[in-house]
Amino acid sequence: MSARSTNEQVSSKQTVQQLLVYQLLWMLFLRVILYTLILGVSFYLQSGQFNVLIPPTSLLTIFILLVYTTTIISGFLLLGTDKDPRRFGFKQNLLDTVFVSILLYYTGASHSIFSPLYFFPIIAGGLIMPRLGGLIAAGSATLQYALVLTLEYYHIFPDFLNVPYNFTYNKDLITSINLFAVYGLTFFLAAILSSLFAGRLRTTEDALSDSVRNFDELSLLYKQIFDDIATGIITTNDKNRITSANNAASYITGYSPEELLKKDFHQVFSEVDLTDKGSRHSAELQRKNGEKIQIGYSYTNLQYNQGQENEADSSRATNKNCKVVTIQDISEVERLQKQMQQAEKLAAIGRMSAGIAHDFRNPLTAISGSAQVLANEFNPVHSPQQQINSDLIKIILRESNRLDNTISDFLKFAKPEHAEKEWFSFKRCLKEVIEVAQADPAWPTSCILDIKTEETFDVWADEYQLFTVLNHILQNGLVFCPKGEEKIRIEAKEEQNNEHQDGFLVSIEDNGPGIAPGKEEKIFEPFYTRRVDGTGLGLAIVKQVVDGHQGSIEVGRSTLGGAKFTIFFPLP
Repeated sequence: MSARSTNEQVSSKQTVQQLLVYQLLWMLFLRVILYTLILGVSFYLQSGQFNVLIPPTSLLTIFILLVYTTTIISGFLLLGTDKDPRRFGFKQNLLDTVFVSILLYYTGASHSIFSPLYFFPIIAGGLIMPRLGGLIAAGSATLQYALVLTLEYYHIFPDFLNVPYNFTYNKDLITSINLFAVYGLTFFLAAILSSLFAGRLRTTEDALSDSVRNFDELSLLYKQIFDDIATGIITTNDKNRITSANNAASYITGYSPEELLKKDFHQVFSEVDLTDKGSRHSAELQRKNGEKIQIGYSYTNLQYNQGQENEADSSRATNKNCKVVTIQDISEVERLQKQMQQAEKLAAIGRMSAGIAHDFRNPLTAISGSAQVLANEFNPVHSPQQQINSDLIKIILRESNRLDNTISDFLKFAKPEHAEKEWFSFKRCLKEVIEVAQADPAWPTSCILDIKTEETFDVWADEYQLFTVLNHILQNGLVFCPKGEEKIRIEAKEEQNNEHQDGFLVSIEDNGPGIAPGKEEKIFEPFYTRRVDGTGLGLAIVKQVVDGHQGSIEVGRSTLGGAKFTIFFPLP
Protein backbone atom coordinates (compact mmCIF):
# COMPACT_ATOMS: atom_id res chain seq x y z
CA MET A 1 0.00 0.00 0.00
CA SER A 2 1.41 3.42 -0.92
CA ALA A 3 2.10 6.16 1.62
CA ARG A 4 -0.45 8.38 -0.11
CA SER A 5 -3.20 5.75 0.28
CA THR A 6 -2.29 5.30 3.96
CA ASN A 7 -2.43 9.05 4.57
CA GLU A 8 -5.82 9.27 2.88
CA GLN A 9 -7.16 6.46 5.08
CA VAL A 10 -5.83 8.14 8.25
CA SER A 11 -7.30 11.47 7.20
CA SER A 12 -10.66 9.82 6.42
CA LYS A 13 -10.69 8.10 9.83
CA GLN A 14 -9.96 11.38 11.61
CA THR A 15 -12.76 13.07 9.69
CA VAL A 16 -15.25 10.35 10.68
CA GLN A 17 -14.24 10.63 14.35
CA GLN A 18 -14.60 14.40 14.29
CA LEU A 19 -18.07 14.05 12.76
CA LEU A 20 -19.03 11.53 15.45
CA VAL A 21 -17.82 13.84 18.21
CA TYR A 22 -19.85 16.66 16.70
CA GLN A 23 -22.99 14.48 16.61
CA LEU A 24 -22.48 13.35 20.21
CA LEU A 25 -22.22 16.96 21.33
CA TRP A 26 -25.54 17.61 19.62
CA MET A 27 -27.02 14.61 21.43
CA LEU A 28 -25.87 16.02 24.80
CA PHE A 29 -27.32 19.40 23.90
CA LEU A 30 -30.66 17.86 22.91
CA ARG A 31 -30.69 15.93 26.20
CA VAL A 32 -30.45 19.22 28.08
CA ILE A 33 -33.24 20.71 25.96
CA LEU A 34 -35.43 17.63 26.43
CA TYR A 35 -35.18 17.48 30.21
CA THR A 36 -35.56 21.25 30.49
CA LEU A 37 -38.86 20.94 28.65
CA ILE A 38 -39.81 18.04 30.94
CA LEU A 39 -39.11 20.25 33.96
CA GLY A 40 -41.30 22.99 32.56
CA VAL A 41 -44.10 20.56 31.69
CA SER A 42 -43.91 18.98 35.15
CA PHE A 43 -44.28 22.33 36.89
CA TYR A 44 -47.25 23.08 34.70
CA LEU A 45 -48.89 19.71 35.39
CA GLN A 46 -48.41 20.17 39.13
CA SER A 47 -50.92 23.01 39.07
CA GLY A 48 -53.65 20.47 39.88
CA GLN A 49 -55.64 20.79 36.69
CA PHE A 50 -54.42 17.41 35.39
CA ASN A 51 -54.58 13.96 36.98
CA VAL A 52 -50.97 13.07 36.23
CA LEU A 53 -48.39 11.43 38.52
CA ILE A 54 -45.60 13.95 39.08
CA PRO A 55 -42.85 13.69 41.76
CA PRO A 56 -42.37 16.50 44.27
CA THR A 57 -40.71 19.68 43.03
CA SER A 58 -37.59 19.18 45.16
CA LEU A 59 -37.08 15.64 43.94
CA LEU A 60 -37.71 16.66 40.30
CA THR A 61 -35.26 19.55 40.63
CA ILE A 62 -32.57 17.25 42.03
CA PHE A 63 -33.15 14.86 39.13
CA ILE A 64 -32.88 17.64 36.53
CA LEU A 65 -29.72 19.00 38.18
CA LEU A 66 -28.27 15.50 38.10
CA VAL A 67 -28.98 15.33 34.37
CA TYR A 68 -27.39 18.77 33.79
CA THR A 69 -24.29 17.94 35.82
CA THR A 70 -23.82 14.59 34.14
CA THR A 71 -24.22 16.16 30.72
CA ILE A 72 -21.69 18.93 31.40
CA ILE A 73 -19.11 16.46 32.72
CA SER A 74 -19.73 14.21 29.73
CA GLY A 75 -19.18 17.14 27.36
CA PHE A 76 -15.84 18.03 28.96
CA LEU A 77 -14.75 14.40 28.88
CA LEU A 78 -15.66 14.15 25.21
CA LEU A 79 -13.70 17.27 24.24
CA GLY A 80 -10.80 16.92 26.65
CA THR A 81 -9.78 13.28 26.13
CA ASP A 82 -8.74 11.09 23.22
CA LYS A 83 -11.16 8.30 24.07
CA ASP A 84 -12.96 6.31 21.41
CA PRO A 85 -16.09 8.39 20.61
CA ARG A 86 -18.09 5.26 19.68
CA ARG A 87 -17.58 3.72 23.11
CA PHE A 88 -18.42 7.08 24.67
CA GLY A 89 -21.63 7.21 22.61
CA PHE A 90 -22.68 3.72 23.76
CA LYS A 91 -22.24 4.76 27.38
CA GLN A 92 -24.26 7.94 26.86
CA ASN A 93 -27.11 5.97 25.29
CA LEU A 94 -27.16 3.61 28.27
CA LEU A 95 -27.08 6.59 30.62
CA ASP A 96 -30.06 8.13 28.81
CA THR A 97 -32.07 4.91 29.25
CA VAL A 98 -31.21 4.97 32.97
CA PHE A 99 -32.46 8.57 33.23
CA VAL A 100 -35.75 7.60 31.55
CA SER A 101 -36.14 4.53 33.80
CA ILE A 102 -35.62 6.67 36.93
CA LEU A 103 -38.18 9.17 35.66
CA LEU A 104 -40.67 6.36 34.95
CA TYR A 105 -40.09 4.80 38.39
CA TYR A 106 -40.93 8.08 40.13
CA THR A 107 -43.90 8.91 37.88
CA GLY A 108 -45.96 5.74 38.15
CA ALA A 109 -44.21 3.07 36.03
CA SER A 110 -46.86 1.74 33.63
CA HIS A 111 -49.03 4.77 34.46
CA SER A 112 -46.28 7.29 33.57
CA ILE A 113 -46.69 9.66 30.65
CA PHE A 114 -42.91 9.64 30.03
CA SER A 115 -42.57 6.12 28.61
CA PRO A 116 -42.04 7.46 25.05
CA LEU A 117 -38.80 9.08 26.26
CA TYR A 118 -37.10 5.72 25.75
CA PHE A 119 -37.25 6.45 22.03
CA PHE A 120 -34.79 9.36 22.42
CA PRO A 121 -31.69 7.22 23.23
CA ILE A 122 -32.88 4.45 20.87
CA ILE A 123 -33.30 6.75 17.85
CA ALA A 124 -30.20 8.78 18.74
CA GLY A 125 -28.13 5.61 19.05
CA GLY A 126 -29.44 4.27 15.75
CA LEU A 127 -28.66 7.50 13.93
CA ILE A 128 -25.24 8.21 15.42
CA MET A 129 -23.99 4.59 15.54
CA PRO A 130 -26.09 2.82 12.90
CA ARG A 131 -25.10 -0.79 13.42
CA LEU A 132 -25.21 -1.31 17.22
CA GLY A 133 -26.16 2.00 18.84
CA GLY A 134 -29.91 1.67 18.44
CA LEU A 135 -30.02 -2.07 19.24
CA ILE A 136 -27.95 -1.67 22.44
CA ALA A 137 -30.15 1.22 23.56
CA ALA A 138 -33.32 -0.81 22.71
CA GLY A 139 -32.06 -3.83 24.67
CA SER A 140 -31.12 -1.68 27.65
CA ALA A 141 -34.47 0.14 27.55
CA THR A 142 -36.36 -3.15 27.36
CA LEU A 143 -34.54 -4.66 30.35
CA GLN A 144 -34.90 -1.53 32.45
CA TYR A 145 -38.58 -1.20 31.59
CA ALA A 146 -39.02 -4.83 32.67
CA LEU A 147 -37.31 -3.95 35.96
CA VAL A 148 -39.64 -0.99 36.49
CA LEU A 149 -42.71 -3.19 35.78
CA THR A 150 -41.36 -5.81 38.19
CA LEU A 151 -40.97 -3.22 40.97
CA GLU A 152 -44.48 -2.05 40.26
CA TYR A 153 -45.83 -5.60 40.40
CA TYR A 154 -44.24 -6.14 43.81
CA HIS A 155 -45.43 -2.74 45.13
CA ILE A 156 -41.93 -1.32 45.55
CA PHE A 157 -42.59 2.40 44.96
CA PRO A 158 -42.03 5.71 46.78
CA ASP A 159 -44.58 6.66 49.39
CA PHE A 160 -45.42 10.02 47.79
CA LEU A 161 -47.29 8.22 44.99
CA ASN A 162 -50.04 7.11 47.42
CA VAL A 163 -50.83 10.61 48.60
CA PRO A 164 -52.34 12.60 47.05
CA TYR A 165 -52.54 10.53 43.82
CA ASN A 166 -54.06 7.35 45.35
CA PHE A 167 -51.72 5.41 43.05
CA THR A 168 -53.08 1.96 42.15
CA TYR A 169 -50.43 -0.72 41.58
CA ASN A 170 -50.68 -3.00 38.60
CA LYS A 171 -51.46 -6.40 40.12
CA ASP A 172 -52.13 -8.27 36.87
CA LEU A 173 -49.11 -10.30 35.69
CA ILE A 174 -50.62 -10.74 32.21
CA THR A 175 -51.01 -6.96 31.86
CA SER A 176 -47.37 -6.41 32.88
CA ILE A 177 -46.12 -9.04 30.42
CA ASN A 178 -48.30 -7.51 27.70
CA LEU A 179 -46.84 -4.04 28.38
CA PHE A 180 -43.33 -5.47 28.40
CA ALA A 181 -43.88 -7.28 25.07
CA VAL A 182 -45.51 -4.30 23.34
CA TYR A 183 -42.93 -1.77 24.50
CA GLY A 184 -40.01 -4.15 23.99
CA LEU A 185 -41.11 -4.95 20.44
CA THR A 186 -41.67 -1.24 19.77
CA PHE A 187 -38.23 -0.37 21.12
CA PHE A 188 -36.47 -2.88 18.86
CA LEU A 189 -38.60 -1.91 15.87
CA ALA A 190 -37.64 1.74 16.41
CA ALA A 191 -33.99 0.71 16.73
CA ILE A 192 -34.09 -1.26 13.47
CA LEU A 193 -35.90 1.52 11.60
CA SER A 194 -33.50 4.17 12.90
CA SER A 195 -30.53 1.98 11.93
CA LEU A 196 -31.94 1.46 8.43
CA PHE A 197 -32.66 5.14 8.09
CA ALA A 198 -29.18 6.01 9.37
CA GLY A 199 -27.62 3.55 6.91
CA ARG A 200 -29.50 5.10 4.05
CA LEU A 201 -28.54 8.54 5.29
CA ARG A 202 -24.88 7.54 5.61
CA THR A 203 -24.90 6.06 2.10
CA THR A 204 -26.47 9.23 0.74
CA GLU A 205 -23.94 11.39 2.58
CA ASP A 206 -21.04 9.29 1.26
CA ALA A 207 -22.39 9.51 -2.27
CA LEU A 208 -22.88 13.26 -1.87
CA SER A 209 -19.36 13.62 -0.45
CA ASP A 210 -17.92 11.65 -3.37
CA SER A 211 -19.88 13.81 -5.80
CA VAL A 212 -18.69 17.01 -4.12
CA ARG A 213 -15.09 15.74 -4.05
CA ASN A 214 -15.27 14.66 -7.70
CA PHE A 215 -16.82 17.99 -8.60
CA ASP A 216 -14.07 19.84 -6.73
CA GLU A 217 -11.37 17.77 -8.45
CA LEU A 218 -13.02 18.29 -11.83
CA SER A 219 -13.38 22.00 -11.13
CA LEU A 220 -9.71 22.17 -10.11
CA LEU A 221 -8.73 20.26 -13.25
CA TYR A 222 -10.74 22.60 -15.47
CA LYS A 223 -9.22 25.62 -13.73
CA GLN A 224 -5.72 24.15 -14.11
CA ILE A 225 -6.33 23.53 -17.81
CA PHE A 226 -7.80 27.01 -18.20
CA ASP A 227 -4.77 28.60 -16.51
CA ASP A 228 -2.03 26.46 -18.08
CA ILE A 229 -3.20 26.09 -21.67
CA ALA A 230 -0.96 27.92 -24.15
CA THR A 231 -3.92 29.46 -25.99
CA GLY A 232 -5.37 32.65 -24.54
CA ILE A 233 -9.02 32.27 -23.52
CA ILE A 234 -11.26 35.25 -22.75
CA THR A 235 -14.99 35.28 -21.95
CA THR A 236 -17.26 38.31 -22.30
CA ASN A 237 -20.75 39.07 -21.07
CA ASP A 238 -23.66 40.52 -23.03
CA LYS A 239 -22.26 44.05 -22.46
CA ASN A 240 -18.95 43.06 -24.08
CA ARG A 241 -17.14 43.24 -20.73
CA ILE A 242 -14.37 40.73 -20.02
CA THR A 243 -15.53 38.29 -17.32
CA SER A 244 -12.53 35.91 -17.24
CA ALA A 245 -9.06 35.58 -18.76
CA ASN A 246 -6.44 32.88 -18.35
CA ASN A 247 -2.68 33.24 -17.85
CA ALA A 248 -1.95 32.84 -21.57
CA ALA A 249 -4.23 35.77 -22.41
CA SER A 250 -2.45 37.78 -19.73
CA TYR A 251 0.95 36.90 -21.21
CA ILE A 252 -0.12 37.80 -24.75
CA THR A 253 -1.72 41.15 -23.84
CA GLY A 254 0.73 42.16 -21.11
CA TYR A 255 -2.15 42.84 -18.71
CA SER A 256 -2.68 40.80 -15.55
CA PRO A 257 -5.93 38.78 -15.33
CA GLU A 258 -7.15 41.21 -12.66
CA GLU A 259 -6.52 44.18 -14.95
CA LEU A 260 -8.42 42.52 -17.81
CA LEU A 261 -11.54 41.82 -15.73
CA LYS A 262 -14.43 44.25 -16.24
CA LYS A 263 -12.60 46.00 -19.11
CA ASP A 264 -14.44 46.55 -22.36
CA PHE A 265 -13.20 43.90 -24.78
CA HIS A 266 -12.49 46.36 -27.60
CA GLN A 267 -10.63 48.63 -25.21
CA VAL A 268 -7.89 45.98 -25.22
CA PHE A 269 -8.54 44.36 -28.61
CA SER A 270 -9.44 47.37 -30.72
CA GLU A 271 -8.70 45.66 -34.06
CA VAL A 272 -10.59 42.43 -33.30
CA ASP A 273 -13.93 42.11 -35.09
CA LEU A 274 -16.39 39.72 -33.44
CA THR A 275 -18.95 40.01 -36.23
CA ASP A 276 -16.98 38.39 -39.08
CA LYS A 277 -17.99 34.93 -40.13
CA GLY A 278 -15.40 32.21 -40.25
CA SER A 279 -13.39 30.15 -37.80
CA ARG A 280 -10.00 31.90 -37.91
CA HIS A 281 -9.02 35.57 -38.14
CA SER A 282 -5.98 37.73 -37.48
CA ALA A 283 -5.57 41.24 -36.16
CA GLU A 284 -3.00 43.60 -34.72
CA LEU A 285 -2.82 43.92 -30.93
CA GLN A 286 -1.13 46.68 -28.98
CA ARG A 287 0.20 45.20 -25.74
CA LYS A 288 0.27 47.07 -22.43
CA ASN A 289 3.89 48.18 -23.01
CA GLY A 290 3.00 49.65 -26.41
CA GLU A 291 4.49 46.80 -28.45
CA LYS A 292 2.39 45.78 -31.44
CA ILE A 293 2.04 42.10 -32.28
CA GLN A 294 -0.05 40.03 -34.66
CA ILE A 295 -2.61 37.67 -33.10
CA GLY A 296 -4.87 34.99 -34.50
CA TYR A 297 -8.29 34.69 -32.92
CA SER A 298 -11.55 32.80 -33.11
CA TYR A 299 -14.77 33.15 -31.14
CA THR A 300 -18.08 31.48 -30.45
CA ASN A 301 -21.23 32.37 -28.59
CA LEU A 302 -21.49 31.20 -24.99
CA GLN A 303 -25.03 30.11 -24.03
CA TYR A 304 -26.04 29.74 -20.38
CA ASN A 305 -29.66 28.84 -21.10
CA GLN A 306 -30.95 25.44 -19.94
CA GLY A 307 -34.35 23.91 -20.60
CA GLN A 308 -37.16 25.80 -22.29
CA GLU A 309 -36.97 29.48 -23.04
CA ASN A 310 -38.92 31.67 -20.67
CA GLU A 311 -39.62 35.18 -21.84
CA ALA A 312 -40.35 36.29 -18.29
CA ASP A 313 -36.95 35.13 -17.12
CA SER A 314 -34.84 38.21 -17.85
CA SER A 315 -31.67 36.68 -16.37
CA ARG A 316 -31.67 34.04 -19.09
CA ALA A 317 -32.40 36.57 -21.80
CA THR A 318 -29.35 38.72 -20.85
CA ASN A 319 -26.94 35.78 -21.17
CA LYS A 320 -27.52 35.06 -24.83
CA ASN A 321 -24.78 37.36 -26.21
CA CYS A 322 -21.84 36.12 -24.15
CA LYS A 323 -18.77 35.01 -26.09
CA VAL A 324 -15.67 32.86 -25.71
CA VAL A 325 -12.66 34.27 -27.58
CA THR A 326 -9.42 32.32 -28.11
CA ILE A 327 -6.26 34.21 -29.09
CA GLN A 328 -2.72 33.24 -30.06
CA ASP A 329 0.41 35.26 -30.72
CA ILE A 330 1.21 34.50 -34.37
CA SER A 331 3.96 37.09 -34.82
CA GLU A 332 6.64 34.42 -34.81
CA VAL A 333 4.60 32.21 -37.13
CA GLU A 334 4.16 35.01 -39.64
CA ARG A 335 7.84 35.88 -39.36
CA LEU A 336 8.76 32.26 -40.07
CA GLN A 337 6.32 32.15 -42.97
CA LYS A 338 7.89 35.26 -44.48
CA GLN A 339 11.33 33.82 -43.83
CA MET A 340 10.33 30.57 -45.51
CA GLN A 341 8.95 32.44 -48.50
CA GLN A 342 12.17 34.44 -48.70
CA ALA A 343 14.21 31.25 -48.42
CA GLU A 344 12.21 29.69 -51.23
CA LYS A 345 12.83 32.74 -53.39
CA LEU A 346 16.54 32.67 -52.59
CA ALA A 347 16.67 28.94 -53.31
CA ALA A 348 15.07 29.49 -56.70
CA ILE A 349 17.45 32.36 -57.44
CA GLY A 350 20.35 30.23 -56.20
CA ARG A 351 19.48 27.34 -58.51
CA MET A 352 19.15 29.69 -61.44
CA SER A 353 22.34 31.58 -60.56
CA ALA A 354 24.28 28.33 -60.10
CA GLY A 355 23.33 27.36 -63.62
CA ILE A 356 24.36 30.74 -64.98
CA ALA A 357 27.64 30.67 -63.04
CA HIS A 358 28.40 27.21 -64.38
CA ASP A 359 27.78 28.46 -67.94
CA PHE A 360 30.07 31.46 -67.32
CA ARG A 361 32.94 29.24 -66.28
CA ASN A 362 33.61 27.69 -69.71
CA PRO A 363 34.06 30.98 -71.62
CA LEU A 364 35.96 32.40 -68.63
CA THR A 365 38.40 29.49 -68.85
CA ALA A 366 38.84 30.15 -72.57
CA ILE A 367 39.48 33.86 -71.94
CA SER A 368 42.00 33.10 -69.19
CA GLY A 369 43.81 30.49 -71.31
CA SER A 370 44.00 32.78 -74.32
CA ALA A 371 45.33 35.61 -72.15
CA GLN A 372 47.99 33.30 -70.76
CA VAL A 373 49.14 32.38 -74.31
CA LEU A 374 49.36 36.07 -75.23
CA ALA A 375 51.30 36.79 -72.03
CA ASN A 376 53.89 34.20 -73.03
CA GLU A 377 54.25 35.77 -76.50
CA PHE A 378 54.88 39.25 -75.07
CA ASN A 379 57.54 37.96 -72.69
CA PRO A 380 60.19 39.34 -72.82
CA VAL A 381 59.05 42.87 -73.65
CA HIS A 382 60.97 44.59 -76.50
CA SER A 383 59.00 47.78 -77.05
CA PRO A 384 56.77 50.24 -75.14
CA GLN A 385 53.72 48.95 -76.98
CA GLN A 386 54.50 45.39 -75.89
CA GLN A 387 54.81 46.63 -72.30
CA ILE A 388 51.39 48.18 -72.53
CA ASN A 389 49.94 44.96 -74.01
CA SER A 390 51.65 42.87 -71.30
CA ASP A 391 50.15 45.03 -68.57
CA LEU A 392 46.69 44.72 -70.13
CA ILE A 393 47.01 40.95 -70.33
CA LYS A 394 48.05 40.82 -66.65
CA ILE A 395 44.90 42.75 -65.80
CA ILE A 396 42.84 40.26 -67.81
CA LEU A 397 44.50 37.31 -66.01
CA ARG A 398 44.12 38.87 -62.56
CA GLU A 399 40.44 39.74 -63.01
CA SER A 400 39.76 36.36 -64.64
CA ASN A 401 41.24 34.60 -61.59
CA ARG A 402 39.21 36.80 -59.24
CA LEU A 403 36.05 36.13 -61.21
CA ASP A 404 36.84 32.39 -61.20
CA ASN A 405 37.26 32.47 -57.40
CA THR A 406 33.96 34.32 -57.05
CA ILE A 407 32.18 31.74 -59.20
CA SER A 408 33.78 28.91 -57.16
CA ASP A 409 32.60 30.46 -53.89
CA PHE A 410 29.15 31.04 -55.31
CA LEU A 411 28.84 27.44 -56.45
CA LYS A 412 29.99 26.19 -53.03
CA PHE A 413 27.29 28.30 -51.38
CA ALA A 414 24.54 27.48 -53.89
CA LYS A 415 25.29 23.73 -53.88
CA PRO A 416 26.68 22.82 -50.46
CA GLU A 417 28.38 19.46 -50.29
CA HIS A 418 27.40 16.76 -47.81
CA ALA A 419 29.84 16.49 -44.91
CA GLU A 420 31.83 13.24 -45.04
CA LYS A 421 33.09 13.12 -41.46
CA GLU A 422 36.15 11.20 -40.31
CA TRP A 423 38.92 11.40 -37.73
CA PHE A 424 42.03 13.31 -38.85
CA SER A 425 44.85 15.45 -37.43
CA PHE A 426 43.84 19.06 -36.91
CA LYS A 427 47.48 20.21 -36.86
CA ARG A 428 48.11 18.65 -40.29
CA CYS A 429 44.97 20.24 -41.79
CA LEU A 430 45.92 23.64 -40.36
CA LYS A 431 49.47 23.30 -41.68
CA GLU A 432 48.13 22.75 -45.20
CA VAL A 433 45.90 25.81 -44.89
CA ILE A 434 48.84 27.97 -43.83
CA GLU A 435 51.08 26.61 -46.61
CA VAL A 436 48.49 27.43 -49.28
CA ALA A 437 47.92 30.89 -47.77
CA GLN A 438 51.64 31.69 -47.55
CA ALA A 439 52.16 30.57 -51.17
CA ASP A 440 50.01 33.51 -52.25
CA PRO A 441 52.23 36.47 -53.24
CA ALA A 442 49.85 38.75 -51.30
CA TRP A 443 50.68 37.02 -47.99
CA PRO A 444 52.59 39.50 -45.78
CA THR A 445 55.97 38.28 -44.46
CA SER A 446 55.39 40.37 -41.32
CA CYS A 447 52.41 38.25 -40.22
CA ILE A 448 52.91 36.49 -36.84
CA LEU A 449 51.01 33.22 -36.36
CA ASP A 450 50.44 32.01 -32.78
CA ILE A 451 49.19 28.39 -32.95
CA LYS A 452 48.09 26.64 -29.74
CA THR A 453 47.18 23.02 -30.32
CA GLU A 454 48.70 19.64 -29.65
CA GLU A 455 50.32 17.54 -32.35
CA THR A 456 48.13 14.53 -31.49
CA PHE A 457 44.88 16.49 -31.42
CA ASP A 458 42.38 14.79 -33.77
CA VAL A 459 38.98 16.12 -34.86
CA TRP A 460 35.79 14.55 -36.23
CA ALA A 461 34.72 16.48 -39.34
CA ASP A 462 34.93 16.72 -43.11
CA GLU A 463 38.62 17.55 -43.71
CA TYR A 464 38.05 19.33 -47.03
CA GLN A 465 35.23 21.47 -45.59
CA LEU A 466 37.21 22.28 -42.43
CA PHE A 467 40.09 23.36 -44.71
CA THR A 468 37.67 25.74 -46.45
CA VAL A 469 36.41 27.14 -43.11
CA LEU A 470 39.90 27.78 -41.74
CA ASN A 471 41.10 29.30 -45.02
CA HIS A 472 38.17 31.75 -45.28
CA ILE A 473 38.43 32.96 -41.67
CA LEU A 474 42.22 33.23 -41.86
CA GLN A 475 42.15 35.22 -45.12
CA ASN A 476 39.27 37.39 -43.85
CA GLY A 477 41.12 38.24 -40.61
CA LEU A 478 44.39 38.98 -42.38
CA VAL A 479 42.74 41.61 -44.61
CA PHE A 480 41.71 43.73 -41.59
CA CYS A 481 44.96 43.43 -39.63
CA PRO A 482 47.15 46.58 -39.56
CA LYS A 483 49.81 46.48 -42.29
CA GLY A 484 53.22 45.36 -41.05
CA GLU A 485 51.85 44.33 -37.61
CA GLU A 486 49.62 41.39 -38.51
CA LYS A 487 48.91 38.95 -35.67
CA ILE A 488 46.79 35.80 -35.94
CA ARG A 489 46.14 33.40 -33.04
CA ILE A 490 44.67 29.93 -33.64
CA GLU A 491 43.74 27.60 -30.78
CA ALA A 492 42.04 24.17 -30.79
CA LYS A 493 41.03 21.98 -27.84
CA GLU A 494 38.34 19.62 -26.58
CA GLU A 495 35.63 21.30 -24.54
CA GLN A 496 31.91 21.28 -23.66
CA ASN A 497 29.50 23.87 -25.00
CA ASN A 498 26.81 25.67 -22.99
CA GLU A 499 24.53 22.63 -23.35
CA HIS A 500 27.20 20.35 -21.80
CA GLN A 501 27.79 18.64 -25.15
CA ASP A 502 31.29 17.28 -25.80
CA GLY A 503 33.15 18.48 -28.89
CA PHE A 504 36.18 20.36 -30.09
CA LEU A 505 36.56 24.13 -30.05
CA VAL A 506 38.52 26.16 -32.60
CA SER A 507 39.14 29.88 -32.06
CA ILE A 508 40.74 32.24 -34.58
CA GLU A 509 41.68 35.76 -33.42
CA ASP A 510 43.23 38.78 -35.09
CA ASN A 511 44.40 42.23 -34.07
CA GLY A 512 42.23 44.14 -36.51
CA PRO A 513 39.42 46.59 -35.67
CA GLY A 514 36.95 43.82 -34.86
CA ILE A 515 33.27 43.46 -35.76
CA ALA A 516 31.05 46.51 -35.36
CA PRO A 517 28.43 46.08 -32.59
CA GLY A 518 25.14 44.74 -33.97
CA LYS A 519 26.77 43.21 -37.05
CA GLU A 520 27.68 39.85 -35.43
CA GLU A 521 24.90 38.00 -37.24
CA LYS A 522 24.80 40.10 -40.39
CA ILE A 523 28.38 39.20 -41.42
CA PHE A 524 27.21 35.65 -42.11
CA GLU A 525 24.55 36.78 -44.58
CA PRO A 526 25.27 36.15 -48.27
CA PHE A 527 26.82 39.03 -50.24
CA TYR A 528 27.45 41.16 -47.14
CA THR A 529 31.09 42.33 -47.14
CA ARG A 530 33.30 45.21 -46.08
CA ARG A 531 36.18 44.17 -48.32
CA VAL A 532 36.73 46.04 -51.57
CA ASP A 533 37.57 42.85 -53.41
CA GLY A 534 35.27 40.58 -51.39
CA THR A 535 32.32 38.57 -52.70
CA GLY A 536 30.36 38.44 -49.43
CA LEU A 537 30.20 34.66 -49.62
CA GLY A 538 33.21 33.55 -47.55
CA LEU A 539 31.66 33.78 -44.07
CA ALA A 540 28.29 32.65 -45.44
CA ILE A 541 30.00 29.45 -46.64
CA VAL A 542 31.68 29.10 -43.20
CA LYS A 543 28.29 29.35 -41.47
CA GLN A 544 26.80 26.87 -43.92
CA VAL A 545 29.56 24.32 -43.29
CA VAL A 546 29.35 24.70 -39.50
CA ASP A 547 25.58 24.19 -39.59
CA GLY A 548 26.11 21.11 -41.76
CA HIS A 549 28.28 19.68 -38.97
CA GLN A 550 25.52 20.44 -36.40
CA GLY A 551 27.96 22.85 -34.82
CA SER A 552 27.93 26.52 -33.88
CA ILE A 553 29.97 29.64 -34.60
CA GLU A 554 30.15 32.78 -32.48
CA VAL A 555 31.82 36.14 -32.98
CA GLY A 556 33.29 38.13 -30.13
CA ARG A 557 36.10 40.44 -29.11
CA SER A 558 39.66 39.15 -29.14
CA THR A 559 42.24 39.88 -26.47
CA LEU A 560 44.46 40.93 -29.39
CA GLY A 561 42.03 43.76 -30.06
CA GLY A 562 40.26 42.43 -33.15
CA ALA A 563 37.62 39.81 -33.92
CA LYS A 564 37.46 36.33 -32.43
CA PHE A 565 35.66 33.53 -34.27
CA THR A 566 34.82 30.54 -32.05
CA ILE A 567 33.71 27.34 -33.80
CA PHE A 568 32.30 24.30 -32.00
CA PHE A 569 31.97 20.90 -33.70
CA PRO A 570 30.25 18.15 -31.64
CA LEU A 571 31.89 14.78 -31.15
CA PRO A 572 30.13 11.67 -32.51
